[in-house]
Amino acid sequence: MKVADRSVRNRPESLSAESRTTSPAIVGVGTSVPGTSYSQSELLDIFGITDQRVRSIFLNSAIDRRALTLPPPLPDGSMPVETQGQLLAKHATSGVALGRQAVEACLGEAGATLADVRYLCCVTSTGLLTPGFSALLIKELGIDRHCARLDVVGMGCNAGLNGLTSVASWAAAHPGELALMVCIEACSAAYVMDGTMRSAVVNSLFGDGSAAVAVVAPTTPGATPAAGTAPVPAPAGPALLRFSSCIVPEASAAMRYDWDDTQGKFSFYLDPDIPYVVGAHAELSLDRLLDGTGLNRSDISHWVIHSGGKKVVDSVRVNLGLTRKDVRHTTGVLRDHGNLSSGSFLFSYQRLAAEACAAPGEFGVLMTMGPGSTIELALVGW
Repeated sequence: MKVADRSVRNRPESLSAESRTTSPAIVGVGTSVPGTSYSQSELLDIFGITDQRVRSIFLNSAIDRRALTLPPPLPDGSMPVETQGQLLAKHATSGVALGRQAVEACLGEAGATLADVRYLCCVTSTGLLTPGFSALLIKELGIDRHCARLDVVGMGCNAGLNGLTSVASWAAAHPGELALMVCIEACSAAYVMDGTMRSAVVNSLFGDGSAAVAVVAPTTPGATPAAGTAPVPAPAGPALLRFSSCIVPEASAAMRYDWDDTQGKFSFYLDPDIPYVVGAHAELSLDRLLDGTGLNRSDISHWVIHSGGKKVVDSVRVNLGLTRKDVRHTTGVLRDHGNLSSGSFLFSYQRLAAEACAAPGEFGVLMTMGPGSTIELALVGW
């Protein structure tokens, strides 16, 4: 969001109450998960996992349940092995269904309709499809064919904030018009059951889900709405004040998709050192976000962090000096849903918003982490 970021750097007063009434703001959020949810113990039984090392990974993950889209069992009760083609088809089919539910919930909270949507950004990393989810959802939902759109594919768990940056920029350039981002992650379409510890870590962590967020920039008094634009409610959520990004090139291979010739599938890899890489760069990334704003870390009242895993969350919390209460929404999402990839932080934000605990004048930080290795942040203000 270049315009807002430049104003923050050049004018300390830009973080005043006035800036929170002129910047793009969140006006609604909606989430969805499949109707089938499993405990970690149930998944161990379903997949027939008896290796005690793997069982320990599942049972010590700080995850109670995850919603997944799994195929029906075979007559002998075992889980069928899905081909890469079947996984890609599941990604598309379940993704559209989850995305639709999240969009409808988001628009309902925003007091808006599908006819109000002028910009649609879809984010996913758990499958490849062309045309992308933006085209599929426009067709599925009946969104106006002239809606501007963007698909963000393959950026991983940090991608939600990458997409939100573009959404906020578009909204800033089109005051009063509704911009929508939808994160769609059918993580069960990226599973490989090969008995390795590498796959066990991934299979113990991720869940299926979608999250949508609606953003609107306020119009100036007396401004004439764009032709055909329906009235959109004034922003009621936090203003998106600025974004920042930090990439760690030396850890570029720490989170990645590889093609597994033996399995005939894509396989996701998570380096065991990821929590320490993220934690070691968390403070640097936050300092960059706050640089020039006149804010200190102690001025941040609310934290919305990606539920990347128990060790990742703990590492960020320790390195930033946060309390367990500060990350309660993140750990709650991890417990109830697992790692939902790009949409995780919106599930956490939804819990924060439901608490109605943010007061006018307070600031918050949104933080996601993912392949690159990358840390993305946004500063928001109520």
